[in-house]
Amino acid sequence: MLSEPYIPETITVHLGKPDDTSAENVTVPFIEYIKNVASSEIFPTWDESALRANIYVIVTYALNRLYTEWYTSKGYDFDITSSTQYDQAFVYGRDIFENISRIVDELFNNYVTKQGNIEPYFTAFCNGTTVTCSGLSQWGSQELAQKGYVPYDILTYYYGKDLNILSAEIRSPEPSYPGIPLQLGMARNEVKTIQIQLNRISRNYPLIPKIPDVDGIFDVSTEDAVRTFQSIFNLNPTGIVDKSTWYKISYIYISVKRLGELNSEGITYEEVSKQFPEELRIGMQGNDISTLQYYLAVIGAYYERVSPVDITGYFGTNTEQSVISFQKVFGIDPANGVVNRNTWNEIYRAYDGILNSLPIEDINTTVPYPNIILKEGMSNDYIRVMQEYLTYISQTYPNIPAVSNTGYFGTVTKSAVIAFQKQFGLQPNGIVGSTTWDAISREYSNLRYGEEKLPYQYPGYVIK
Repeated sequence: MLSEPYIPETITVHLGKPDDTSAENVTVPFIEYIKNVASSEIFPTWDESALRANIYVIVTYALNRLYTEWYTSKGYDFDITSSTQYDQAFVYGRDIFENISRIVDELFNNYVTKQGNIEPYFTAFCNGTTVTCSGLSQWGSQELAQKGYVPYDILTYYYGKDLNILSAEIRSPEPSYPGIPLQLGMARNEVKTIQIQLNRISRNYPLIPKIPDVDGIFDVSTEDAVRTFQSIFNLNPTGIVDKSTWYKISYIYISVKRLGELNSEGITYEEVSKQFPEELRIGMQGNDISTLQYYLAVIGAYYERVSPVDITGYFGTNTEQSVISFQKVFGIDPANGVVNRNTWNEIYRAYDGILNSLPIEDINTTVPYPNIILKEGMSNDYIRVMQEYLTYISQTYPNIPAVSNTGYFGTVTKSAVIAFQKQFGLQPNGIVGSTTWDAISREYSNLRYGEEKLPYQYPGYVIK
């Protein structure tokens, strides 16, 4: 399921029933698809109010299929079919009626939704003569238009009074899958999406444990819910959300929410609200920028043509030039200094490759950030290293409690992290991301070696 509705530049139509493997797929401009369907479904001689109401319905139906990734989530390589048994009539190469073309040019980026919901409503329809249904009657809409009904009144007559007509921006098609597997320790908007969807699915499948913190951080409870979901639906129970798991979760979520039915449960704005910014660009500031700068600083130490940058938390011209240099080295087009999903994924992969080439022990000063957010309930060697650092720091700062280096992030470790964060002016949330890890490792290095040595400077190590 997409994060929000938008008008795609193109749409891929399967010229037949979904399982007809001999049928061709054609990709056409979205606006031309709407003109084709409207010219195939309705009569150009109808009153304009009826034409407009039906075009709203045709656009919305197509956007519902796109928004829910109805066919993609089932493993198909198209967006919609040309079969009226499943979707809308589309006759590849047909002539378009002039008045219908004119109205579509005006309305193609508008869609119908239920008040309080964000998704394009499932505007089921039929001709109303040879076929009847619970949705809009095409011939019935013409009768209403002849009685003086305006397009909105025609729509509410069939779909209820609680309708909004919204507009959407035009974009290049982009799949909802984030492009890299989601796993323990990641923090992304897509993680929040998975958390919301799994919690809703668990109402129908109560064996799936509830995720208490829907915060976009892939914690132990999220991993448990994913693993249980995978077991129920015959997927490899890794606890990692790869492409197949992502689309299976999406498919089941759409099913239990009935997003492809007239009695849809709907998607509220709260369910698709963003936890993190979608793009990082010049002028922004905060922890997300600090994380970006940390990654670029490490990458710049190993890739000569990637400009290193100071970790300030502010996205200035130096950070922009560092991003551009990274994009050029890694072949990302355009190299514009904006960190979108693709650039972020490549930065994440590059940093992770460096991290996996470095030994966790015997590094000149301190261990680099482990590339995962450390949170209560987790266990790994990096938590043990962090515990050792905090215990050493506690000898100088008695308000920071010493902790045993067990490798388990329990309540005592969380208290020590919060105390450190308060001491050094960080957000006291007990969660260790790149900013807190950098501060802990810097202070440890400064106290132990008598001089501040940047944690990401490791000369002599080779990236494998």
